[in-house]
Amino acid sequence: MPFTHQIPRVFTRENIETINPGQFGVYGLLKEGVYVYVGKGDIRKRLLDHLNGDNPCIVRVRPTHWVSEVYADPIMSSREKQLILEYNPLCNQKVG
Repeated sequence: MPFTHQIPRVFTRENIETINPGQFGVYGLLKEGVYVYVGKGDIRKRLLDHLNGDNPCIVRVRPTHWVSEVYADPIMSSREKQLILEYNPLCNQKVG
């Protein structure tokens, strides 16, 4: 099941900072309409971490947009895994 239908937001600090802290869920980073990374956690914190260069693959690919789904359950591991299997994002590939 894909991300809920939404218009992707531009991956900028200004757009990320509009999110209230403490909103947990899953998120996806895109470039040219292709998912390059899917993650989970505090959406604002994680997106800012990625914007600040915490993941070399994300830095290299330079995503342009993001989407998210907010959930009351902060652990959303099964939803994250489902989205990773569906989109097979480049920066979620394990090395070795």
